This record gives sequence, structure tokens and C-alpha cells, in this order.
Amino acid sequence: MKKSIKKILLYSFATLLLLVAVLAVHIYFVYRPAPDQFTRVMARIDIKQQINQDDANKISAWMFHQKGVDHVLVNPQSNIVIFTFAPVKTSGDVIVKNFKTAFNFKAERFMPTADNLKHSCPVAASSYTYKVYKLITQII
Repeated sequence: MKKSIKKILLYSFATLLLLVAVLAVHIYFVYRPAPDQFTRVMARIDIKQQINQDDANKISAWMFHQKGVDHVLVNPQSNIVIFTFAPVKTSGDVIVKNFKTAFNFKAERFMPTADNLKHSCPVAASSYTYKVYKLITQII
């Protein structure tokens, strides 16, 4: 009787350990997704000079013709261009480089600092799955 209870407990523990390992691997891969044709990245270009609505319309039309770009917002009041693109087709740096070549504007891509990223999304940093992910990445 004791041997069968020990055997049941051993198999139960082994099964639980296997399920925890599968969950850990799943969380690890979910938080590190590989870009595919459905992945979109948002980027921002800061124009370092004043633009008007006519410039904004030209920029918007030009951006929509760039490979991989699917949404564009140009704000002439703040001199900012925000766009989304497919990272499997192009990169934000290529688009910004082509933008600087096509337009005679002083412009640069906005890249958040480490401090910006640290304060960007308090929900993700405090979520249970994110904490599990960080624990797994530290172990691996």
C-alpha cells in the first residue's frame, strides 16, 4: 500500500514538474515572438524645423508609398511623423534614411532612452506573467 502511494506521489510530482517546464517554455516563447507578415512596429520621426500643412500632406503621401508602411500620421503643429510598418519588409532606419534623402528637412528618428522604456508601461512590468518571464530569462 505504501509503495503504491509513493509511486502515485512520484508520478504526480513528475507530471507537475513537466507541466511547469512546458508552461515556462511557453511563456518564454510568447514574450519573444519572431516577427511575421502580421507584425507591425511603430516609429517616430522628429522634424527639427517648422513644417506646414502642405508639407505634412506631401510627407504623408510619400510615406504611404514606402515599402511596408501602412499607417502614417503627420502633425504639423508638433513637427512629428508617426508611422507603422512591417519589419519583415523594411526597417525604421531605412525609412528615416530615405525620408532624409527625399526631403530637405533636419530630421531624426526618435529612439526612447532606457529611462523612457523603464517608465513606459507600468502594467507590463508588474504583471505576473512578465515576472515569470524575467525569472525564466535569468535562469536560462
